[in-house]
Amino acid sequence: MKNTDTRKFHLKPFSLSHHQSTMKVGTDAILLGLWVETAEAKKILDVGAGCGIISLLLASRCSAPIDAVELDEESAGEASRNFTNSPFSYRMKVIHADFNIFSTSCPEKYDLIVSNPPFFINDMPSNDLKQRQARHHTTLSYDQLLKGGAHILFPGGKLCVVLPFSNHRIFIELAGNHGMFPQRQQLIFPFRGSQPNRINLCLGFQDPEKIITEKFIIREENKMFTKQYVELLKDYYIGLK
Repeated sequence: MKNTDTRKFHLKPFSLSHHQSTMKVGTDAILLGLWVETAEAKKILDVGAGCGIISLLLASRCSAPIDAVELDEESAGEASRNFTNSPFSYRMKVIHADFNIFSTSCPEKYDLIVSNPPFFINDMPSNDLKQRQARHHTTLSYDQLLKGGAHILFPGGKLCVVLPFSNHRIFIELAGNHGMFPQRQQLIFPFRGSQPNRINLCLGFQDPEKIITEKFIIREENKMFTKQYVELLKDYYIGLK
């Protein structure tokens, strides 16, 4: 029987709902969820989980237990249902909490923290409270994410984020204040020949001699997806080969 639930977002390994969450499924979250290295992860935390898309992508790529912290009640509820309905439910948990409080009271440490944090610093905030919380620095600033992350990361742990390219130097400078340094980065170009508009960053407590830099181009100049994009997403997007 054909699935007619248009509210669900379907990927090959799982499906999820995202109509109640403050932030819907988007390219930024998907690229981050597929870029992060998970091979050595023993315990993962997703900060600002939204509908849970990043957590689910990570769960499809590794066997580690995953906690997901989400401030918004409806988003946390939707993420919890998505986890329950996934093939990975037995090792996934949603924590409805403010990360600022969670990070100071959490008895555990993680070796991988992943976040698609609020993007906008100086832009005019949205009139919608939930969108304002999700997209602007009203409830979780870059500095708060870094401070909390540094507190609950193991010494050899990694913090991975996706950011607007225009903000990444601010983030890196703040990270240094918490003893964290970029170790790997991926510049994301919307079109071949364009400037990067997003960046995936992986930070840790080790200051490397050289940062590993990768480039990822989503579309060709004719708007067709690049081979690089198809190769990364073909095992996830239905209809993409």
